[in-house]
This record gives sequence, C-alpha cells and structure tokens, in this order.
Amino acid sequence: MTIDYPMQTTGLRQLWKEAFGDSDAFLDVFFSHGYSPRRCRCITDDGQVAAALYWFDCSFAGKKIAYLYAVATAVSHRGKGLCRKLMADTHALLANQGYAGAILVPGEGSLFDFYAAMGYETISCADTIRCIAGEKPVPVAKLSPETYAARRWQLLPEKGVLQEGENLTFLAEICTLYGGDGWIMAASTEEKALTAMEFLGDCAAIPGILTALGKQEGTFRTPGSAPFAMYLPFDGGAAPTYFGLAFD
Repeated sequence: MTIDYPMQTTGLRQLWKEAFGDSDAFLDVFFSHGYSPRRCRCITDDGQVAAALYWFDCSFAGKKIAYLYAVATAVSHRGKGLCRKLMADTHALLANQGYAGAILVPGEGSLFDFYAAMGYETISCADTIRCIAGEKPVPVAKLSPETYAARRWQLLPEKGVLQEGENLTFLAEICTLYGGDGWIMAASTEEKALTAMEFLGDCAAIPGILTALGKQEGTFRTPGSAPFAMYLPFDGGAAPTYFGLAFD
C-alpha cells in the first residue's frame, strides 16, 4: 500500500460515492471548484483507492490551518487501521508545510472519541435553530463571495477560523450567500424550506428572512453549545474557539 498525492480522480470519486452517497452532480462541483491534488492525500492498494481525505486552507491568528474534509475508507479495506495511518501521514505532511494545526467536523457522535484518540480536542460548538416564517419580511440581499468574506470577518466570533479563497469559491457553488442588517448566512433552499449551513449575526431576523425568501420554515446552524468541531495543534499554539462553516 502507498500513501501519496492522487494521480487521478476516478478512484477518489468512486470512494466518495461509496462512503457518502453524494451525486455525480455534487462531485462535479467539488472536483471543479473545491479540489486540488495538492490538498488531497490517499492510500492506494494495487492501484485502487483504499482511503482518502481532502483539506481546505483556512487561517487563525495569522497562521495557516487545514480543514480536513471527507475522510473515508473503502468498505473493502475497513478495520485495517488505514484511516489512522492516513491521518498520521497527513498531520506530518501539514506540519512540515508550515500549518499550525488541523480542524475537522466529525460526521457522527461516535467519531468524537475516534478523533480524540488521535489528539484532537473539541474546540467549537454549534446549535441548530428551527424556525417558521414571520409576519413581516426583512431586507435580504444575495452576496458575492468577496462581499460575504468581508461581512463574515466582521461577524465572526472571537477566536474564529477565517475561511476564504477556495472555501468560498466552493461554497458559492453549493449554496447561496445572503446578507442583511447585522447578519449573513450560507443557505440552500427547497420548495418550502431553507437550510443554512452557517448563520452569523442577529438571530431575531430569522423569521423575517424566511418570509422574504418565500419559505415556510428553515434550519439555521449558529454558534451554540453542542460539540461540533475538533482541533489538533501542530505548533503548540493557541487553538481557535469557533469553526462553523462545514461543507456537510
């Protein structure tokens, strides 16, 4: 088995679909707007992708950190410790490249213990607010990634992780960026409902936002109290205390 940067994406796409069930349309967007071979690490076994992970470059306190994303092992290769090997290799690689640490969002509750065994600690919490439309709309505008980045910097909680560049390029392809008086959100919409991957700012505006967008109800991920993101420092420096923009 070999751990290396990927040589092609066919095997990566097959593993992703097996592990997460996403559509070809979503994968087309990711590999066009969120993927770079220099930000991917995989294990191959006889030419087949057995495990893989990706990362997005972020920053905290002026230092570069990696948001690890879509960590997966093929069903045929589970139980062999490949994920731990891949993570350890990636941690060493990132540290050598000057990253201050790595951050990730466990896909389910049981994985918090799994990553804690690798040295990760929970550093950010979030809540999901469920709301119905209000009587009166509030002003809502669509934002460009550049404007969203500037507004997000202003509304980011103290010791928050900055996510710009390819983070927002990819984000703008999978949802719509909105803003208004004292708030921003990245959200996807269905016929009657809205799902905000991150909402920062004045939560009192939420019922009016739904009304303005013609949605009956919505869910909004906000800074909160439920364990959400974990962090592993490479340099012994301080850890961030907020990370909320996960591409789940």
